[in-house]
Amino acid sequence: MSVPLYDAHNHLHDEWLFLHREKISAQLSAIGLRRAVVNGTAESDWLAVLSLARAHPTWITPSLGLHPWHVGNRSANWLATLTAHLDATPHAALGEIGIDRWMTDRAHPSDTRLIGLRRAPLAEQLDAFSAQLSLATARNLPATLHCLDAWGALHDTLRTAPALPARGFLLHAYGGPAELIRRFADLGAYFSFNGYFLDDRRARQLDTFRHIPPDRLLIETDAPAMPIPQAWRTHKLPPSPEGTPLNHPGNIGATYTALAAFLGEPLPSFATRIEQNFLRLFRPARPPS
Repeated sequence: MSVPLYDAHNHLHDEWLFLHREKISAQLSAIGLRRAVVNGTAESDWLAVLSLARAHPTWITPSLGLHPWHVGNRSANWLATLTAHLDATPHAALGEIGIDRWMTDRAHPSDTRLIGLRRAPLAEQLDAFSAQLSLATARNLPATLHCLDAWGALHDTLRTAPALPARGFLLHAYGGPAELIRRFADLGAYFSFNGYFLDDRRARQLDTFRHIPPDRLLIETDAPAMPIPQAWRTHKLPPSPEGTPLNHPGNIGATYTALAAFLGEPLPSFATRIEQNFLRLFRPARPPS
């Protein structure tokens, strides 16, 4: 059954996917992917995101932000550079931004994903996050938020912010508690489901999505990260040269199918609802006046 598909969060510009990019683009077209939000996370990859979006303007929405993992290595001019890119790309979104206590409190010192990164303390992360949130608010841009082990701090920051983007913001791969869903939603949050949560070991995260307001649900892959369980994979990629499993963005279709079944909804009407939610949040912004 063919339904319209929208990937609310991925990293298709990632160098791990570079060798497979043409094949991946063809496969995404074949499964009916209508749009995908491609997120930059550091100053070093913003141009790659913009280049990919220029190559595929009909289905890629570029999104630029300074991820909390990269806050510690930011340059003195990072915010001015980000602002200039947004000035030149008025249809872009803002993200991936946010806060992360896992990196500072629980990540192993030798974790390869963090090699070469200065792990900025939470207060420093919050400064960078608030600056970017203010930028999104001033321009009413859709903002995509990352959070690990800091859901209370994130809620407090959003609740006490002078203002938030009128269109709302996305909590990508929502892994927070069910009790905070209504509070986040009242502030304007959307919540994206990732197929990674279909793993039997992540039953709590999966069950949380029973509580998401129907008009705030989106679907994502986070490709090439967060691989979907083997049993659900319709599209596969070889691992990275370092042996890291890669998530193929074509698994967005399987993620739709799995969550619709879990929620007991017919796939066609489920997909239509996701489409409406996606277009409401990620509709192009007007150029700044």
